[in-house]
Amino acid sequence: MRFTNKNEVKIIPSIYIVLVAVFVTNVFVNIEIMASSESEQQISFSHFVPNIVTLLLGLYVHRIGQSFDFDSDGETLNFKNNGVFFSKFMEYRVQKAEFPKRKLGKFKFMDYGIYSALTIYINSRRKKGYRKYTFNTTFLNRKKKRGMVDSLNKVLQTVPKPTA
Repeated sequence: MRFTNKNEVKIIPSIYIVLVAVFVTNVFVNIEIMASSESEQQISFSHFVPNIVTLLLGLYVHRIGQSFDFDSDGETLNFKNNGVFFSKFMEYRVQKAEFPKRKLGKFKFMDYGIYSALTIYINSRRKKGYRKYTFNTTFLNRKKKRGMVDSLNKVLQTVPKPTA
């Protein structure tokens, strides 16, 4: 099965632009308040609250604003996260994992409502234990998340267990 969230993450650049516009507008409003000659209008912490909230929202959108690709067709499993804002020009914030299905040890899917992630554990010959990869799946819709979990469960069931 193949899953991607390219259509869902198209809104992220627009959100960035709106957040930057709100931040810059509020900075100019605060400058005007400070520059006014009236002593009645004192600038207080409440004037900076919108900027703080906008910065926190911007950091959150930057953190979760990633495209996700999943492919379980064939003999390998492919996972890929990529940044969204400059993705047409360059790949940045790229995280990839491509490995044979037999190496999938286990996986854990976390869904907190405003953030969801897939953690996979891969058997490694070089290193004892598992290698851990975490992929952001926040903008993957519920149906695709359920299909991905079912596909990974199916892979785990069909992989032969080592005997020794």
